[in-house]
Amino acid sequence: MVYLYLKLIHVLFVIMFLGNITVGVFWKVFAQKSKDPDKIAFAFKGIIKADRVFTIPGVIGITIFGFGGAIHGGLPILGTGWILWSIILFTISGIVFMAKLVPLQKQIAALAADKEKFNWDDYHKLAKQWDFWGFISLGTPFAAAILMILKPNI
Repeated sequence: MVYLYLKLIHVLFVIMFLGNITVGVFWKVFAQKSKDPDKIAFAFKGIIKADRVFTIPGVIGITIFGFGGAIHGGLPILGTGWILWSIILFTISGIVFMAKLVPLQKQIAALAADKEKFNWDDYHKLAKQWDFWGFISLGTPFAAAILMILKPNI
């Protein structure tokens, strides 16, 4: 029964995490379509704040309850392919998030907040990078979730 509770909490953290990183894309696109630097700055400040409130606690919860559930359920973490590859994908997401997205988010928020320095060419250059790295950072944990649900024999 403990295994099922650990698994439940793990899944709830996954929902919170994936929901937040997905909605961040929505707010970025929504603000960008407004063509209003104030809205873009506000959206990115919100994305950064949401990462602190939802993404980072989500990563911690996913990790603790995922490992706890696997251990308690008797699943060999490195010997179970779908677990191992999910961990690898989740780790790639975290590395991309910390190394690429966090700095880009701060740059975009700062650029959009400074009306004297803001220009669309600089914004679009940063936004395209954010889109690329964001796709990797978003796609890898979704792929990990698929592996966790389907549990393929890999």
